[in-house]
Amino acid sequence: MTREREDNQTNNRGHYMYVDSVYAKHFQEVAKFTSPMTTVPMSGCLSFFYHRDQEMGNIFSVFTRDQQGHYEDVWKPDVYITSGWTHVSVDIKAPRPLELVFEAAFNSARGGYVAIDDITFSPDFCHTDTEPTFDPSIANCDFDRGMCLYHQEREDSTGWRRVTVKANLYRIGDHTLGTGSFLLANAPSSSRPGYVGRLHGPLLPGNHRYCVRFFYLLHGSKSIDNALLLYIYDENNVAQEKVWTLGDSSRGVWTQMEITYMKPMTTKLVFVSICKNFWECGLIAIDDITVSLGDCRAHTDPLPTECDFEGGVCGFIQDKTEDKADWLRVRGHTPTSYTGPRGDHTTGVGHFLYIEASLMRPGHKARLLTSDLRGSSSTQCLVFFFHMYGSGTGILSVLLRDGETDRLLWRRRGEQSVSWMKAMVDYTCMNKHQIIFEAIRGPTLRSDIALDDISFKRGPCTDLTDVTPFSGSSEYFNEIEK
Repeated sequence: MTREREDNQTNNRGHYMYVDSVYAKHFQEVAKFTSPMTTVPMSGCLSFFYHRDQEMGNIFSVFTRDQQGHYEDVWKPDVYITSGWTHVSVDIKAPRPLELVFEAAFNSARGGYVAIDDITFSPDFCHTDTEPTFDPSIANCDFDRGMCLYHQEREDSTGWRRVTVKANLYRIGDHTLGTGSFLLANAPSSSRPGYVGRLHGPLLPGNHRYCVRFFYLLHGSKSIDNALLLYIYDENNVAQEKVWTLGDSSRGVWTQMEITYMKPMTTKLVFVSICKNFWECGLIAIDDITVSLGDCRAHTDPLPTECDFEGGVCGFIQDKTEDKADWLRVRGHTPTSYTGPRGDHTTGVGHFLYIEASLMRPGHKARLLTSDLRGSSSTQCLVFFFHMYGSGTGILSVLLRDGETDRLLWRRRGEQSVSWMKAMVDYTCMNKHQIIFEAIRGPTLRSDIALDDISFKRGPCTDLTDVTPFSGSSEYFNEIEK
């Protein structure tokens, strides 16, 4: 609330913000006063005045909150002061979009009040000994001009090699340009049986939240166990935490991975590749490592080569021009009975995309588009899982957009199964293109359609069973399996 009374600056009749327990409607009510979300990285000195009474009846604090809802304490009062306005100055850092929240929580019906006034921000730190915001780009590397600040665990180790692929050896080359360099592990010519390759990155200061992104490529591997892992080491290599390991992945295509972490001590990234048998392990490549401050989910820059929708929609785009509804990202079962899945395909408790038939009219469509995909003269394989259960289920189609032309690749009509089903679709397009997932609502509310675990692979689809691939225009072409 705003009150006109003696404010802090002039002791005259000005305005300030306050919250009073007499206006609370519920016991233990919490009041929040929130700033706009920042739009550019910033750091400096936050200054404000506060006035407070009834120490035992309320809790007053200031914190930041990012776009994903993560909180970070900025300030809490150390002592209870009753005599007039009290000045506070505290250093804050906002390397990613943040909002500032002043919170007062009342513990009793006589919780008193909290007032704030004269909130200011200066780009200069309040205290001269405050450490400036750290630039994590020292850990970035595309390997085109060398190893940057990365190094092997042992100087004589050849487990990770920087290579520049000759034309047509790996058709897509490195990730950055297609003609540059990347790091390669498990090369039989440079490793020995039972080898472990560890690639260490530069030291990163503690008490920062880091977003780590990199691209990896898996080639010819039969076994993916320990093929590629990412560890966080402390600076003395004593504390070691595995934060990511390679799961079932697309072969022969660069795939982006992102990990967010925060540690109190100085840390470094360590990429580990283990191979006991060269005949099973194949080759592992990494490229374009980037490290930034903040949560990865606060940024959107992933490629749709593989997506389980746990961290977001992976760069997929809702079509706002040719449809009447959107695909929804949810967890758990869909709200309408006798239609939709009970959980996602990946784990049963994760996220998936679906259309909610109750929000659409019969015949309305929802379209989901990939961002632009690179063309290739060779066959590509699209793999995804879909769920079409319900007596009124409509149509699910996959189309290829090449310029202004949409070409049908795959289609299913009506109820298919109460379980998730796998589809594998071969296609060829030499030009830059997009893949479109189109769902059309059926005649009744029991018409939910869901998608999960979408991935793209180079080369034709393999492990085709039950149904023979088809290259015509029937609604039952290409491969499907339960």
